[in-house]
Formats: sequence, structure tokens, C-alpha cells
Amino acid sequence: MKVDIYDQSYNVNSGGDEEYVKELAAYVDGKMREIAEATRMVDSLKVAVLAALNITDELLTLRRRQHELEGPLRQRVEKCVAMVERALEQSN
Repeated sequence: MKVDIYDQSYNVNSGGDEEYVKELAAYVDGKMREIAEATRMVDSLKVAVLAALNITDELLTLRRRQHELEGPLRQRVEKCVAMVERALEQSN
């Protein structure tokens, strides 16, 4: 399939959902345009690298937040399971 990112066309082999790939391409295109506008940079390679850094920052921030939430959530689930197991043992 063909996608356009920052006025360039790319042929992408997608074994999956084409709409999802188009969404990904639109996101990258938007990030590149946002960075080009903010920095007034015209070199597409530099814009792409800065966009990659920006997207990676978003990813790592979300991973960090997920990790921070998973620990306490896992502990709560384990406590709930233990309480249910004790209740089941007492009812037998």
C-alpha cells in the first residue's frame, strides 16, 4: 500500500489493517509538520529525526506511567485474590 508522509510517498507492505497503517503515517506526518513549523527547519532528514525523538519520548513516557500503575494495581489484585481464596477456604 502507499502512504504519504511529509510530501513523500512510501510503499509499505502491511500484512495487517491498512487503516491502521494510514493512521500511523498520518501521525508521523503530523509530527513532522509540527516540528518543521516550530523549528522553521526545511531539511526533511533532520525533521524526521526530531519527530522520531518526539514520538519516542511520548512512547517512553507512556511506558513509564504504565509501569508506575501496574505495580500498585498488581498488588491490589493479588490481595483481592488472596482474600477470595481465604473466603473460599473458610466456606469449605
